[in-house]
Amino acid sequence: MRNRDTRVRGIAARAGGWSARHRWAAVGIWVLFVVLAMGLGSAAGRVDVKDSDQMGGETHAAARIVEDAGIEEPAGESVLIQSGDGGPKATDAGFRAAVTAVVEAVEGTGQVTGVTTPYEAGTISKDGRSALVRFDMRGEADTAGDRVEPVLNAVADVQKEHESLRIEEIGGASMMKTFDDAFGDDFKKAEYSAVPVALGILLVAFGALVAALVPVALAITAIVATMGLMALVSHVQPMSETANSVMLLVGLAVGVDYCLFYLRREREERAAGRDAQTALRIAAATSGRAIVVSGVTVCVAMAGMLFTGIAEFEAMGLASLMVVAVAMVGSVTVLPALLSLLGERVEKGRVPFLRRRREGGAAEGSRFWTAVLDRVLARPLLAAAVATGALLAVAAPAIGMKTENLTLDQEFGDSLPIVQTYNRVNEAFPGGSDPAEVVVRADDINAPEVRAALADFRERAVSSGASRGPVDITVHDGQNVALVYVPLVGGSDQDKAGESLVTLRDEVRPATLGKVDGVEAPITGQVAGSKDFNDQLVGSVLPVFAFVVAFAFLLMLLSFRSLTVALTSIVLNLLSVGAAYGILVAVFQHGWGASLVGAEGVGAIITWLPLFLFVILFGLSMDYHVFVVSRIREARLRGRSTADAIRHGVVTTAGVVTSAAVIMVAVFAIFGTLSMQSMKQMGVGLAAAVLIDATVIRGVLLPAVMSLLGERNWYLPKWLHRLPDLTHDESPEAVAQAVRDDEGERGERGERVGV
Repeated sequence: MRNRDTRVRGIAARAGGWSARHRWAAVGIWVLFVVLAMGLGSAAGRVDVKDSDQMGGETHAAARIVEDAGIEEPAGESVLIQSGDGGPKATDAGFRAAVTAVVEAVEGTGQVTGVTTPYEAGTISKDGRSALVRFDMRGEADTAGDRVEPVLNAVADVQKEHESLRIEEIGGASMMKTFDDAFGDDFKKAEYSAVPVALGILLVAFGALVAALVPVALAITAIVATMGLMALVSHVQPMSETANSVMLLVGLAVGVDYCLFYLRREREERAAGRDAQTALRIAAATSGRAIVVSGVTVCVAMAGMLFTGIAEFEAMGLASLMVVAVAMVGSVTVLPALLSLLGERVEKGRVPFLRRRREGGAAEGSRFWTAVLDRVLARPLLAAAVATGALLAVAAPAIGMKTENLTLDQEFGDSLPIVQTYNRVNEAFPGGSDPAEVVVRADDINAPEVRAALADFRERAVSSGASRGPVDITVHDGQNVALVYVPLVGGSDQDKAGESLVTLRDEVRPATLGKVDGVEAPITGQVAGSKDFNDQLVGSVLPVFAFVVAFAFLLMLLSFRSLTVALTSIVLNLLSVGAAYGILVAVFQHGWGASLVGAEGVGAIITWLPLFLFVILFGLSMDYHVFVVSRIREARLRGRSTADAIRHGVVTTAGVVTSAAVIMVAVFAIFGTLSMQSMKQMGVGLAAAVLIDATVIRGVLLPAVMSLLGERNWYLPKWLHRLPDLTHDESPEAVAQAVRDDEGERGERGERVGV
């Protein structure tokens, strides 16, 4: 009879054992799952987040009113006509001729409507040397960029005829086209280059093409399946293109990492003399368990985004959670089946030069980390103090972090002509390129008291100093809605424009529209959206922070049954996140060393990034932590001293952690090469945090702290002993015995059948 004490208990070990024994079934089920998920998702179609759900506060209320009223706001365009110092003024004949030529040219394209001259709308600058011709693009605003080229060409022709003046077009449609032309392929190139980069690094790490292809293939199939699941889930929680890009990033990072952890352990056990089946079962019981613990922890961290109340964040969080879950399941089910099927063929496609480098590099890496650990463990207090001090110093700039939605010039600098046009319009007409929009809804928009309040609002908006005008009002009689456009004093200066917005909301509106019963008048626009987004994020920071930290702590406590390990894991992860914040602020807010990463100091961090980075980094950093601590705990349970277990755990995982970190840093760094400052900030922040986490945290601070704590690392108060035991420790010896028992039991069954 089989000894039940040798039966493996962990879900990862059982899943890996089943998959290895039923390899074709496991591979078939996975392929069927991927095909079904993609097929059903394609059939269902994806529902994207609506504009009205993107923001909270007044911005959301305004978008909802416009959407409910069925008002399709067209893409507005402006043509700036400007003379230099000493040049003609707007009232001069030559200037008027240029204005007339612009009007005739844009109307002649047949693509525009509602053309107004500066003489009709009063859009002439204070010095009289700048004027705006305004019009709307025909058709839907979302696709206006596809139809604006003939209008841009017509304006360019007028410029050639009036070389003494500057004639330039700017607006929603022209900016859409310019950015699509300049950066539309940026994201696709980054996404497409991420896979070859990961494959190249894995090829160097394994020295064999098949071994390098397996993790990439698993990650890609996990991403494909998740894309289908996203489409299905989007009918309950709308998704977005941003969520799709984040899902791809996270999926590739964790998918490759999980397979790398598994494959490296299987190779290690085979190198130690285990047969193929035993090595695979040991990898399932050890690295497989670490993958499950890490994956669940990452999923919990990603779920923190669901507490923001911001639709875009909820979409990103849910998409990331799904891809991590799918990658985790694939790593502990289909991966063992593939490795069992491939056997020795996993070493096919060896590249001799890379093979020699890998073997030498592994030895050198072990020697390097052994040398580092010798010094760390010899003086753990000094090492912990120096590492902590360095991380706190790096994190210090984060204290002065300033967040805001980046303006056009902050996002793209002066690299594009349209950005220079944007700056010139803002100088001549402060706030004219991004006016505040007051969405007024009343029971009867044409009632005398409402009309009077609108007129009073227009007058007070200027007299209060919030705007220099002109304040335009568009009335939609059938919907009882009026749209009031107010250029804010401050223009592209977010702080000054924000003060003007506060004046409108807190002083002008209550004194005018606020006095009329039944009138709603939320104020939206670029500046208002930035403020409302900031306010909502600030309000969600505490619940998100508390949820992620509390559940990560609980999962670590249950997985390792150690209060000390749970506490130290939280503190170390917070240190790495803080260091990433400090680097972001130093580089992008203050401009320290910005040129080294091809960036520039823009004076602020994009609003959504700090919370996004916290959730993503807190989750991803658990990958390395769980993997390293699991190996240390395994060595300790096998009888090694704490110091020896720490040395063994860190040194034996150094190669795989380094390879995994290099892949993550490389993939994230690709996004740091994009032209948009917000994408640079995300890429640099993620890459820096992962690099710090895999080196300073896991290589120095973790072993130093664990060495100082000694046996207290495994402390669990008696009153916590009642907690569920999720450790399921499977030592290599126990797994090897279970494999022998399995073989013996199958042999006995075969003999009985033969009889």
